[in-house]
Amino acid sequence: MRHFMGSVNLRQILMPIGQMAIFVTGAGLLCSAVMLVLALLFRGSGADQVLQATQGVGILTYTLNSLPQVLIDGVTIGFVYAAIALGYTMVYGVLQFINFAHSEIFAIGAFCGVESLIALNGLGVLAKASAMGSFLYLGLALVIGMAASGGMAVLVERVAYRPLRSSPTLIALISAIGVSFALQDIIRLVESMTSGQFYRVIPTFGNFDERITLFRIGSKIIDIQVKSVVVILAAVVMLVALNYLVGSTKVGKAIRAVSQDKNTAALMGINVNAMISLTFLVGGSLGGAAGVLYALKFTRIDPFVGFMPGIKAFAAAVLGGIGNLTGALLGGMVLGMIESFAGAYLGTYTMGSFGAEYKDMVAFLILILVIVFRPNGLLGEQVSQKA
Repeated sequence: MRHFMGSVNLRQILMPIGQMAIFVTGAGLLCSAVMLVLALLFRGSGADQVLQATQGVGILTYTLNSLPQVLIDGVTIGFVYAAIALGYTMVYGVLQFINFAHSEIFAIGAFCGVESLIALNGLGVLAKASAMGSFLYLGLALVIGMAASGGMAVLVERVAYRPLRSSPTLIALISAIGVSFALQDIIRLVESMTSGQFYRVIPTFGNFDERITLFRIGSKIIDIQVKSVVVILAAVVMLVALNYLVGSTKVGKAIRAVSQDKNTAALMGINVNAMISLTFLVGGSLGGAAGVLYALKFTRIDPFVGFMPGIKAFAAAVLGGIGNLTGALLGGMVLGMIESFAGAYLGTYTMGSFGAEYKDMVAFLILILVIVFRPNGLLGEQVSQKA
């Protein structure tokens, strides 16, 4: 019996890793195939001629040479979107409404983590830190960001959502939007009172900005930043831990029971309010960790930093199937890949008519097409995976 339970737990750990590998590989292969077909179709076009005149290579060679780096960038940002999207999909799975304040929960985590690192840098601690010490201080920032975001998410649920639980869903949705704007202004107020600055830059420390060479293609080096590796590994650990919590623990079973039928769960002795608060705590903590990782990757944050990542993560949750944990992971990967490919190639293929700033347009247009033809998302709704 003990061996059986151990095998089940091991399966819950290995299964999400396998899913991640499949989603990353599938999304990468699909986007790569689309780009190679487009490159073949654009041979001899104006864009091809411009590349040959300026860089001495055709559009197909240019696409192939830059493809590995684009895939790496897509995987990195895809994992960030997936971590944020899980917060949306967990709350929807339990309460059947969209927590639009989750983007500001993400921002709170980013600010708390960055401010803690700025404080440590002011004390001269980061400058003296060894390579291992730098990772420990980043881990501390992650813990602080997760604690702040998780605590704020629980407070928001208790104050703004619980009193409206029996009200129509639209009322709770309006409350979520109001909380979102309130939290934005609270961040601005706190920053103006403490630092006097709205824009905060994460300190440079450790070897996070260094690049690791992966392989070479001719004379071209394909590498990845250390901080991108940290983002990917941290996101993988969080996603595996969440899958284990939901699928292999009594708490996870209680959360799934509440998501399916609150009244029956209460009759079975489950504390519904506690499970809902725990759902917000876990989802908010994931959002806070994603905020710190986002700040590490892009270095600068502001009080509105959660808006676009939050909207994209919500789009990822819908793309994969809102309320489905596996779908949130898939949606994040697909959206990250699309954004990376559009940002890298859109300007080249349109000869500057549409630059990288239009990458969001491409991603959301594809989202609209998916919703039109498959309203439940790519994976649809799976009751067994709701949390």
